[in-house]
Amino acid sequence: MIKSKIIKHHYSGITVEAVKKNALVNNFIEAANEYLGAIGYTEHGFRHVSLVASVAQNILTHLKYPSPLPKLAGVAGYLHDIGNVVNRLDHGQSAALIAMRILNEAGATPDEIAIVISAIGNHEEEVGEPVNPVAAALILADKSDVHKTRVRNPGMIGVDIHDRVNYAVERSFLKIDAQKKVITLELTIDTRISQVMEYFEIFMSRMIMCRRAAKFLKCNFELIINERKLL
Repeated sequence: MIKSKIIKHHYSGITVEAVKKNALVNNFIEAANEYLGAIGYTEHGFRHVSLVASVAQNILTHLKYPSPLPKLAGVAGYLHDIGNVVNRLDHGQSAALIAMRILNEAGATPDEIAIVISAIGNHEEEVGEPVNPVAAALILADKSDVHKTRVRNPGMIGVDIHDRVNYAVERSFLKIDAQKKVITLELTIDTRISQVMEYFEIFMSRMIMCRRAAKFLKCNFELIINERKLL
């Protein structure tokens, strides 16, 4: 069992299931996703945040991090993009401040709030760092979500490289091997839609961030595309 010096007090019981019942949270997620759609971004709605929450929680669970860290990773995953309701720019910082109020009102302890908001505030590749296990799990879960279902307008894939790369990904799976200490992102890409090189062209910074996050969790990060190991 991995020891944690982060939580100093008893677990408040906050869970992602409880956060999902918060009307303000869900209204903000829905509005944020709508606003991002208006400026041409891929899906950042309930599908994305629910998946990120589940994957982030599973990462720390499989790596045997003690409670409540896995549950806090789930909470951070669900709330990480809520700041897009304010603006895409610096949405991680906006999301952290919104989450601070929501979690405080939900009865989370100061230690728990600090972990979650630091993770949320560090999930963007431009400024983020894996400052704690929850942040590392959130980074890996968020950056691994590339899939055709995130594309809002398939008619734009010919002119938008981000839409094209996402639309080409038929399968995306983050595999955790706790014994070998390896975290692997497995992708299946339809190369008739987008070449593998285009994935690296737009997502290299994300993969570097994933490698740093995996290293923080004392794991190696691997990338396999179409059954070929590339990282």
